[in-house]
Amino acid sequence: MRSLGTMQRLRAEQSVFHEGDPAKRVFMVTHGSLKLYTLLADGRRQVTGFMFPGDFLGISIDEEYAFTVEALEESELWWFSRDAFDGFIREHPQVERELYRLATHELAAAQRQMVLLGRKAAAERLASFFVSLLERSERSTGLCADSFILPMTRIDIADYLGLTKETVSRMLAELKRRGLIRLKTQNDVQIIDREGLSAMACGDSAI
Repeated sequence: MRSLGTMQRLRAEQSVFHEGDPAKRVFMVTHGSLKLYTLLADGRRQVTGFMFPGDFLGISIDEEYAFTVEALEESELWWFSRDAFDGFIREHPQVERELYRLATHELAAAQRQMVLLGRKAAAERLASFFVSLLERSERSTGLCADSFILPMTRIDIADYLGLTKETVSRMLAELKRRGLIRLKTQNDVQIIDREGLSAMACGDSAI
């Protein structure tokens, strides 16, 4: 598949494309991490998701990209013209099935995000986010994990969870106080009590 594409390296905060740009390319993330965001009518930013190695961007029937994508750190991706990508998919139905599986997972994640923003308390939102990152790490490696790196800033997390930066910091401190997590460094999170964190994410342990 890479023989049909072009590699692109990104520095931190470099954009891949902007909301409203013509959707002429499909991208596959191979290294690093990216954030997706859109600007609301009042100028506020809403982070709508994060992308990691193995994820695809730009697979859409729309003529324009619906969001802006920016690198969180030094990253690498491969881009393909939509025609080349569509042709490859037609010739390789197993890839099409895998993309369908990924799309189904993304739809479920979007539905969970709607519940998270609409119903969950601040601590439940952060716990849900941490559980999802841990599960994402396990899916990518095929191994059980008890820690992960946060490539995004506290402000990015706040904009994704519909909170303020100060609230995110308070909830981090509360999760630490309850013995659910430990910060080995500012961005290196170790899960101490996965069952307890999952319970909080489900609203079974309110703050």
